[in-house]
Formats: sequence, structure tokens, C-alpha cells
Amino acid sequence: MKNLRFLLLAAVLTVFNYHYSCSWAQTQPDRSFELSKNLEIFSRLYQTLYVNYVDDVDPGATMKKAIDAMLASLDPYTVYYPESDMEDVKLQLLGQYGGVGALIHQQGDKIYISEPYKDLPADKAGLKAGDRILEVNGVSTEGKNNSDVSSAMRGQAGTDVKLKIERDGKVIERTITRAEIKLPNVPYSGMLPGNIGYVKLDEFTKDAAKNVRDAFIQLKRDNPNMKGFILDLRNNGGGLMNEAVDLVNIFVRKGQLIVETKGKVSSKNTKSYTRLAPEDTEIPVAVLINGYSASASEITAGSLQDLDRAVIVGSRSYGKGLVQNVLPLVYNSQMKITVSKYFIPSGRCIQALDYSHRDENGRATKVPDSLKTAFKTAAGRTVYDGFGIEPDFEVEEEYMSALATTLVAKFHIFNYVNEFVKSHPTIASPSEFKITDEIYQDFVNYLKDKDYSYKTGTEQVLKELRDVAKEENYIEALTPQIEALEKQLKSDKEGDLTKFRNEISEMLKSEILVRYYYAAGRLEGSLRSDPEVKKAIEVLKDKELYKKTLRK
Repeated sequence: MKNLRFLLLAAVLTVFNYHYSCSWAQTQPDRSFELSKNLEIFSRLYQTLYVNYVDDVDPGATMKKAIDAMLASLDPYTVYYPESDMEDVKLQLLGQYGGVGALIHQQGDKIYISEPYKDLPADKAGLKAGDRILEVNGVSTEGKNNSDVSSAMRGQAGTDVKLKIERDGKVIERTITRAEIKLPNVPYSGMLPGNIGYVKLDEFTKDAAKNVRDAFIQLKRDNPNMKGFILDLRNNGGGLMNEAVDLVNIFVRKGQLIVETKGKVSSKNTKSYTRLAPEDTEIPVAVLINGYSASASEITAGSLQDLDRAVIVGSRSYGKGLVQNVLPLVYNSQMKITVSKYFIPSGRCIQALDYSHRDENGRATKVPDSLKTAFKTAAGRTVYDGFGIEPDFEVEEEYMSALATTLVAKFHIFNYVNEFVKSHPTIASPSEFKITDEIYQDFVNYLKDKDYSYKTGTEQVLKELRDVAKEENYIEALTPQIEALEKQLKSDKEGDLTKFRNEISEMLKSEILVRYYYAAGRLEGSLRSDPEVKKAIEVLKDKELYKKTLRK
């Protein structure tokens, strides 16, 4: 027991000495004794628990829970990674992992292939969307969840994984050699109406800026009359800050300050400048963002806005102005830790949530309007801190109807397309394919014996009205009116497949295109009806509107 105690205390104090005595303790010497004292208390508590608790205690699992609970009190970005999670770390930071290259999902107690990535091991082995996974390396998937099966399929590149799948009632076995799966951060680039170039960036992983630059150069080379450019950062949660700086550098001069970080340890504060010759400082640029654009996406969009180099189109971004570093710990574990806040060229920080202050439910509070500060862009336009990047042209986000949500959640669209591909060996190109009356009616017929019941918001309100009316003794008087409304609503719902045809057709088209043309085809096919893309094209084609927007 002395050895256990010694090892625990030594490990804790080693971490303390390495990480704090050289920097943090120098800036806050008054806290060093308090920190040392509490580390010793925790070490003693941990040892006492292990020795005396009535049941056996798993030291690793118990410590992981303790660490996770401690870090959860800070912010959601400060995270501990044990050695077993290193594949997930590689996926987050580098966009790569060891595996077969396929998405999977769970329907009830069954696991299916959702989407094999183009030219990766699963695709080369002939796996298809809709294949049911029966076994992984001889272990049945029965009783396993999506996460269990996903973990079993991942592993060191170069190793084999044996899969037993079911397709159309037949059992097929495949031995697939895992590879280092690098997800493309630029899944699609191309030209849009009006000679407008377009690039979609999914993540700011390694080489993101280079890949965008290469795509931009290729578009200009193939289309000398390109009149404008759209950079799509919607649903891009960020990544590496240096990639954001280099991406902005495509459109602004060398030596321009893009982002500054400021934290508790002043010696680690940084200023990041563009370091390369730009590709084009004149072409009109529009950046698409939404509520899921965060971190490096916001540095990119925000700095281009602050420098009056691009118009921003879409909806307000997430508001993540915090910077994380990944630091090595002992035993091949790592820690991602928030070390600073970042500030873009106007001097603003766009962090929307204050994790140092919580409400009565323990949730981080938003920066109040009274504390938001006005800043100026290079041309003198007013922008604000504290709530993400506000677009120059806001496009109201579209939300899925209750019917569409149910069709997705119950996998009716996915399962219908499984049948569709069997009778359609080929389809038109992504830019030309559309859901015809015949295809849509076929889908409606497919649904006739399927359960897709759902509740609308109106039905929920009527239910609540019944409950309140009962409590307040108005139910007898209001019942005829409520029942009439319910009857009318039932009649209207019967026509919802017609009412929401456009929305459902887009979802069908998306699922069909990915089966024939992979992720790039799905994206290309969606651009024609995309409201944010349409708005960006409109602004870029209107030279006076574009210039006026970027002036004071």
C-alpha cells in the first residue's frame, strides 16, 4: 500500500511541478500552496477509497470519472484523453483514423452501413449502404450499439478486420485491411451560375488552407472569367488556427495581422500574420456561415469581415472565441486545454458564452447585451464582440417539418433508397438529377404500410390546452372547439406528403445522389436549391451592392 500511495502522490506532484512551477505558479504564487494542499488531499482520498471501499474499485475508470467531472466545471473544450482514445484525437486534429472508411448507423437492434467513403477500404471491398453488419472479427453485433461496432471496426492501419454482412437475405464475408483514413476537408469545388466559383470546407484539419488554395487556383485556371468566389464554412466546427490564418492569406496581403491570442501566461500570447503572397486580393468573395460554424471558421469569416475583404452570408455563427492546445501527459495520455482567447483584426473577441459564470441550472451564461462592445472594420463599419459573427446578409435558417424529421428518424428515406438503387443501375449527373413525379409517387406508395406517425406543434398545443382546461374546469365548454380543431388538423395532416413535397424531395435526392456519386455528388446536387448559395450569388453578381456593403 505504501508503494501505491507513493506512486499516486509522485505522479500527481510530477504533473504539478512540470506544468505549474515553470509558468503558471510564477504568475500566481499565492495559489501554489492551495493547489499543493488540494493535490495532497485528493491523493490521500483516492488511496483511502481504493483501500477501504466495500466493493472492488477500478482505479482507471474511477479516475477518468473524477477527471471528467472536474474538467466539465470549466468549459466543454477542456478534455482528457486516455491512451485508448488516441484514434479519436487523431480524427479531431488530423481528420484521419485507422479503419475501413464507412459510416454506420443503428436501426433498432441492427447495425447497417450508411455510407462507404469513395475509394477507401470499405468501398473497394464492395460494401454498400444498406448492408447489415452481423459480425466483426467473429463477434456478433447482436446487443451491441453503434459506438461498440464502430470501435471494433477501427484499429491500426495495416491490420485486418473480418466482417460478416447480410445483403438481400444473403450472408457475405469480407476481410478488409484497415487503412489510415484521411477525410477530405474539401469534399467539393466547382462552378455555379454567373461564373461564380465555389469551395466547401468541412474542417480546418492539416492542409485545409492548401487544399482550398489549390481548389481556388484550379477554378481560376479552368474558368478565366470567374467573377466571384464562395467559401462555404457552414457546419464547419473549426480546427487548427494556423490553417485559418493561411486560408485568409489567399485573399489578403502578406504581413496582415489576422488573429491574436491572449491568456493567463503572457509569454504564450501570440500574434499570427499572413506569411505568403496572396492569390487574389480583388475578386469578390462571399463566406457562408451558420450556427454550427465555430472557432477557426469564425476566425476566417470574422477576419475577412474585419478587413472588408468579403461579405458574410447566412446566419450568426456559434461564438467560440477560445483557443485550445493539446498537451502530452504520462502513459500516452493527452489533454486538450483552453489556454487563451482569440481576437480578430478589429480587436473583438466573438466568444458568446461565459463559462466562468453559471445560472441556477449550472449552464454557462451568454454575454449580456450591455457588455457587448462596438468595434470598427478597416473601412469603419461597426461590428460587435460577444456573440459570434453576424452576417452582412442574413438568410433565415430553414427547419425540418415534423413529417420530414420523422421520415429521417425512422429511416424510411434511407430504406426506400435501398430499394430504389436495385432497380436503377444509373441516374443522371448530380447537377441534372431530380425527383420526378414518378419517383415521388413511388416513395408515397412505399410508405403506405409504414409507420410514420408524428405530432405537429399544433397538436402538442391542443393537448396542453386540454390539460389546462381540465385543471381550470373549462374542459366541458371548450371540448367541442378543441375536437373540431383536432378533426381539421387530422384532415390537413393527410395532405402533408403533398404539402411538404419539396422538402422531402430534397432529402430523397440527397440520399440517392450519395449512393451513386458519394459525398461530392450529394453536395453538388444540393447547391441549385440552396437559399444561402442563391443569396451569395445574387450579391456577388451585383457589383454595386457588393461594394456598398463593404464601405462604411
